[in-house]
Amino acid sequence: MDPGEIDMQNRDPSSINAHVQVGFEDVIAEPDGVHSPQCVWKLAHKCFTCSRDISYTLLALCYGVPYAFFWGCEFAYLSFLHIWVITPCISMYMIWLKSIKIIYGACVRTCCDPCFEACGRCFSDIRVTNA
Repeated sequence: MDPGEIDMQNRDPSSINAHVQVGFEDVIAEPDGVHSPQCVWKLAHKCFTCSRDISYTLLALCYGVPYAFFWGCEFAYLSFLHIWVITPCISMYMIWLKSIKIIYGACVRTCCDPCFEACGRCFSDIRVTNA
């Protein structure tokens, strides 16, 4: 299959809509002990399947192309934002944060290291013995 060609048989190759179960058996079920007559069950199955297929076809015909256009534009805009705005901003912030990390580390070492060193020397002579 050519890269530009679409697969008309498997229309969800990545299984992104696997959670959408719209078969009759996935939606309507009768528990044991409560069954409608077979003719009602068969007619309900036909009505459900036919109305689902016709409704989906009409909705896809009316709204499929406009929504495809909308989502194409939406994902193009999202890609544009990530490429030209978000990723450069993140890179800029990472550069700033590296500089701030160096300054903050120097301040902490200047202020805290003498205190920690003094505490360490005070407590270094403590010996614990069992009586």
